[in-house]
Order: sequence, then structure tokens, then C-alpha cells
Amino acid sequence: MVATLQTDLDRICWTRMQAESGQGLNTIVCRKEMERRIGDGLFFWGVGNAPARAIPALARMGATLDVVFSMMKSKPKAKDVAPAKVHAWRRYIDQFGAVRDLPRHVLVTSRAGSRNCHYALVCRSEKELAVADEGPFDPSAYRNFGAGKAVGASQTTALLERHSLFGDPDYRIAMRARMTGGMWVKLVDPVELSSSMRALLDETPMDEQEWLEMVDAARRTVRPAIPARHDQQDYLFVI
Repeated sequence: MVATLQTDLDRICWTRMQAESGQGLNTIVCRKEMERRIGDGLFFWGVGNAPARAIPALARMGATLDVVFSMMKSKPKAKDVAPAKVHAWRRYIDQFGAVRDLPRHVLVTSRAGSRNCHYALVCRSEKELAVADEGPFDPSAYRNFGAGKAVGASQTTALLERHSLFGDPDYRIAMRARMTGGMWVKLVDPVELSSSMRALLDETPMDEQEWLEMVDAARRTVRPAIPARHDQQDYLFVI
């Protein structure tokens, strides 16, 4: 295949997606599309990686970057398909270090595990979210921004900068959006979802008012799932 250059993808955030928190990918994308519609284009996409070192500075500058979503090649793990417990996150740390409530229309969930933290990409899209084929993506044409290292096999989300032409692409672009605001933030203040609430999340379709009421209910609990610690040091991690 002849090498190609996609000039609009010189610096990007790349994330790989699959089933998570007991929900299939199509269900997750439907949830995010509901967020996008209610939020005038704004939605939060949960990820497991801490932000790259450059993210807070880029966010404070008001920079915007493309987010490229690709499908994971490996099958989802059993603990992601059917987790014993699921957390819903209520607040996040912005690019200035302030702890803020998630927007009312946003619901980010994750499998509850030994790690008491989770992260999210703050995204905006004027286009309806749907898994599609938007062209090739070749991660070998990129290096981690700043560190200059090749993309690691364990990196599900990374801030990347192009260093060569596209060769034979390993992946396809399934969705695209733009990072905005805090860009890539740490989530805090989780609550554990009840089994009935988890079942409700799988019910589709919902109208916009039903969605907002469901998010409100998901965030209500007597006590946090874990003790609240709003450490900001995770912004120092390099991906």
C-alpha cells in the first residue's frame, strides 16, 4: 500500500474502545450520543489512562485536538463484560486544579476495582456519534507527544504526534470528535450503582428528560463508594 499523509491528524488523542462496565460498545455510544444531544455537542468519554503531561498546559491555552476512536482488536475481558460492581463518577478535576461537578447530562461509569480513580476525555462533536468506518489509522506513524516513544501495546489512550507517513494501517477510524475544556481530566467522587440502576442503563431508548432523571438518580447515594481523595498528581503522568 502506498504511504499516505493525513494532514488533519498531525497531533491527536487516540483511544481504543470496546465493551466496558457491563455494557456493549453500541450501548455506550448510544449513551454518549444522548449526552452530546442534550449538551449541545459536549460529552465525556471515560478512559483508564491518566492524562499525558502536556494536557493541562494545552487545556489552559484553550487548545483543541482531534480525538480518534478505534476499535480494540482484542476481545473484552470477562471482568469488563460482567463486572461485579460498577461506579458512577460525580466530579472531576479541571485544568486549573479545581474540583467541579460533572455536567448534569453527563454519566461516566467504570468497573469498580482496586484502583480508586478513573479519567475522561472532554469531547465536543457537531456530528451524531455512531460507530462507522471513517478511514485508516496507522499508530506506527506516531510517537507519544513529548516523550517521543512508540505507542505501547498497553496504551488504550494516548496523546500522539505524527513522525512519518501512514504505511499499512493497523486500525480504522471508528469515530472522531474534538477535545475541549479540560481535555483529559481525572474523575473523583464515585458512587456504586445498584443492580436496578445498572439494568436501567441498558434500557433504550430514553427521551432527554428521562435521561436527565436517570443520571440524577445514579449520582444519589448515602455515602461515597470510596473515601474521597482529590489528588492532582496524576496530571504528572506521562503517556
